[in-house]
Amino acid sequence: MNDVLIRIKRAVLAGRYAFSEKARIEMEADSLTESDVAESIINAVAIYKRNGCAREARSAPVESNTSMSSSPRPLMG
Repeated sequence: MNDVLIRIKRAVLAGRYAFSEKARIEMEADSLTESDVAESIINAVAIYKRNGCAREARSAPVESNTSMSSSPRPLMG
């Protein structure tokens, strides 16, 4: 398991996390509670990070998107 994911899981278990406004908007759109998200992080087996496209990076700060998977295979999309 990735060291970063282990550190993230430890932070969640200790209650040392906060949700950004964007995360809260996405959670509301998907009808997810804070507990749902925390549980997903605790059960995740991998972490994947994607950066915004290069075209956007030239005109605005790059936004990173981190996703976690509870399945052993990478998420597609």
